[in-house]
Amino acid sequence: TMLPDMLKRGYKPVMAMGPIMAIGGVDMLIPPSALTVLLATLASGMSSARMPVADLLIAGIVPGLVMSLMFITYIVGRCALDPSLAPTYAAVRHSWRDRLVPIVKYVLPLFVIVVVVIGSMFAGIASPTDSAALGCSATVLVALCYRALTLRALMTALVETAQVTVMILFIIGASVSFAQIISLSGASEGALGEIGKLPFSRFEFLLVMLVILLILGCFVDQVSMMLLTLPFFMPLVAQLRIDPVWFGCLFLITMQVGLLSPPFGLLLFVMKGVAPPGTTLGEISRAAAPFIVMMLVTLALVLFVPATATWMPSLISR
Repeated sequence: TMLPDMLKRGYKPVMAMGPIMAIGGVDMLIPPSALTVLLATLASGMSSARMPVADLLIAGIVPGLVMSLMFITYIVGRCALDPSLAPTYAAVRHSWRDRLVPIVKYVLPLFVIVVVVIGSMFAGIASPTDSAALGCSATVLVALCYRALTLRALMTALVETAQVTVMILFIIGASVSFAQIISLSGASEGALGEIGKLPFSRFEFLLVMLVILLILGCFVDQVSMMLLTLPFFMPLVAQLRIDPVWFGCLFLITMQVGLLSPPFGLLLFVMKGVAPPGTTLGEISRAAAPFIVMMLVTLALVLFVPATATWMPSLISR
């Protein structure tokens, strides 16, 4: 939706495509995120290391904001150094009334829904399931305020929700079955026994897991990454006594990098489908490259400063 209009306004393709693709991955960290819920649900069923959904949702807030701030700083700095990347035009001045009315009318109601979902979990008054129900109730109220709540719209929402829920439940069922087969066959215990003989520290084992995830992200979609690795990684996380929430946040960031990693990053092909004719995957990959670097910097920050991910969940437990 944004790309054609940005190109029409005079933005260079590299500056138009890069931020759109990058911010498409940040939504994996900033709650509410369906992939975060799926990751926590799958991981908790793989071993004794529990990964609470609410804690993992909250854990992504600080890394997501840090990553967004780096993106903004890079965009502003790059355009300051090379003004040809973005158009220069005089901003239209609006009165405070003209600014506030659209915010109150269109932005604030949607923000209230997010506050209800995340705030109820953060305040400790609702579980993730309860907060989802509260979010649905808030959405219905917002639709009533907009006079958009019709029986047809409600039925469409219910049917689409059922379709997504059934898909997720099938993924969870298949993943848990796969993990049980691996456990009953003795494969996971044998793998853990062999891994335990390696002269690696806990931190080195964690690095190896992250490198595996980064490599897989170049070739495999995010759900497949979880299905392939969690049955082996989560027992290892439990054995090494790694904080599951910290590991889950690192896992989310590596999946986010995978969305932009050549040669088969999903967002690269999505952008290829909407980019102007003649745009090559090489050009799209070059537009994404600076943002991949910033994602890796965020990954390193969370890796070396675990409190970046664990501080806000610790507030919930208090």
